[in-house]
Amino acid sequence: MTTTGLESLKKNHADIKGNVGYLCHAASIDSNYNHGIDVVKSIFGSRLKKLFSPQHGLFADVQDNMVESDHFHHKHYDLPVYSLYSDTRKPTKKMLEGLDHVLIDLQDVGTRVYTYIYTMTYMMEACAENDVEVIILDRPNPIGGEKIEGNILDPTYQSFVGRHELPMRHGMTMGEVAQMAKKHWKIDCDLRIIEMQGWQRDQFFWDTKLPWVLPSPNLPNPETAFSFVGSVLFEGTNISEGRGTTKSLETIGHPGILNYDLHPQLLKTFESAGLTGLILRPVSFMPTFQKHAGQVCHGYQIHVTDYKDFSPWSVGQVLCREFFHHLGRDFQWKQPPYEYEEELLPIDILNGTDLVRRWVESNGSIDELKTIENVGMSDFLDKRAEILIY
Repeated sequence: MTTTGLESLKKNHADIKGNVGYLCHAASIDSNYNHGIDVVKSIFGSRLKKLFSPQHGLFADVQDNMVESDHFHHKHYDLPVYSLYSDTRKPTKKMLEGLDHVLIDLQDVGTRVYTYIYTMTYMMEACAENDVEVIILDRPNPIGGEKIEGNILDPTYQSFVGRHELPMRHGMTMGEVAQMAKKHWKIDCDLRIIEMQGWQRDQFFWDTKLPWVLPSPNLPNPETAFSFVGSVLFEGTNISEGRGTTKSLETIGHPGILNYDLHPQLLKTFESAGLTGLILRPVSFMPTFQKHAGQVCHGYQIHVTDYKDFSPWSVGQVLCREFFHHLGRDFQWKQPPYEYEEELLPIDILNGTDLVRRWVESNGSIDELKTIENVGMSDFLDKRAEILIY
């Protein structure tokens, strides 16, 4: 069984002197489902001075982009909670005042557009500026630490769903991303990683035997974290990514898709592209909120049959291309704003480039998609190899 950084902290804290802040969320638990706030408070007592929360709030109760959380005082713990998805994404000097260390204990899902890694790097920047040590309590990458997918982010398309030059599926833990930030992104804070014990790069979340608590409202289980790599891009379109259903980010559709008619073509396309490890099942569903709420959508549920073979980024891009040409004028790219970006198209900041959107529009080939994916990849892999912990 894997032991998280939070568990290791219980035995490895004697040299953490002074006052402590704790950046956490609903999934910051130990192996017995005890919340990290209780664990940290049991270790440091009154030296735990402040709590910080990322997007989706301390309780993972807040929906998707640009739905902010307020700062508040937690009555049970009698501690201030500073939201880092509010009027600021970067902690202010006042928020860090009186702290000697900030513990960061967030369950990431291994995808570039998931914002917790950027909450971490903003915290690292702020701590560097205010002489506060950053201590990462490391956790598993639930979709594994080996497979890399997707194009590298073009800095022209930086946003809060893409601050750094990463592929969509980066294959790193939070601690490893922090190491990358310090070594290659020049965020020179005082950094310490409290490592996991027993985690192997080829493990998926269920291999760790750790309990899962949803890190955000639409990722209720670790299986969804896999399809998320490809389905999240539909946030940049008028295609429903299943929000408002019980299978969010595993189910995609639109009222105008003729899912049974399109299905044979999709299967042939996947076969010719070598996309295996999944079954695409035609479904109809009615979202209760967000896109097409109250309307019947037709589309597909992605059932993963082999998690090692499944390539969700390529699957998502191929589906987007096919839906674009199948729906014609009924397909739309979502317009700004999105994640506080007022000018760039949401699909382009989700993809970290405009090249993939242009590939979709031009009905490009799989080989052309692979060419886009490979730009800058060797440089990224070289940098990544220098910072891997496990």
